[in-house]
Amino acid sequence: MKSYIASTILVFILMIGWEFGARMYNKSFILPSPIDILLKLWELKIILLFEHLPATLLIIVIGLLISILIGVGLAVWMNMSKIAEKAFYPLIVASQTIPTIALAPIFVVWFGYSIWSKVFVTFLITFFPLTVSTFDGLRSSNKDIKELLLTMGASKKDIFFKLAVPSALPSFFSGLKVAVTVSVIGAAIGEWLGAESGLGYFSRRMMTQMDGAAVFAPIVLLSIIGILLFLLVTWLEKICLGWRKES
Repeated sequence: MKSYIASTILVFILMIGWEFGARMYNKSFILPSPIDILLKLWELKIILLFEHLPATLLIIVIGLLISILIGVGLAVWMNMSKIAEKAFYPLIVASQTIPTIALAPIFVVWFGYSIWSKVFVTFLITFFPLTVSTFDGLRSSNKDIKELLLTMGASKKDIFFKLAVPSALPSFFSGLKVAVTVSVIGAAIGEWLGAESGLGYFSRRMMTQMDGAAVFAPIVLLSIIGILLFLLVTWLEKICLGWRKES
């Protein structure tokens, strides 16, 4: 807990500065104070928690699951086949050079206001860190140990599950930590550009009403979701990588 004291104090100081700055500026529709945001969050708790939050969570979960399945599968394929690596790796990198905000309206045109337009935006953002991290982890397996296993008669299946997978797990979880946090951004972007429910949609709708506190309230919930997802992945990492001692 001591390691978080400095960051907690810094956040507290920033919140105090924000509060006083917002009070002095005195234009809550542009810059609401933290207290105003919390009060608005409490006022809107029912509609946010029971109507818009489930819609956003569903997008995040589906997008992450698709990213994990396709990303890990593609990473394994590229690790096993040089042809697949040369074919897909440049395309994976190139996919990140296109601004997601530019593709999101295209997905809305293709899929309408259904959940899938938002899922594809989330997938596009989370796919890259998962695939690249897992691929790098698979390639980092110790070559000497691999040769030793081969001399002992190990099959390719044994080498994959007993050497490659354990070597890739730390990298996979590192990529997953990035993916779960940016998945919140992907879901919000998708909802901002075309949705009928969700925290991003609600924030955009409140902007048209010039209600600054109501614009920030769902953003606070989105941040909390990202933090909780990150902590969940960290907890799973400690369980799955219990054999790895912290330095």
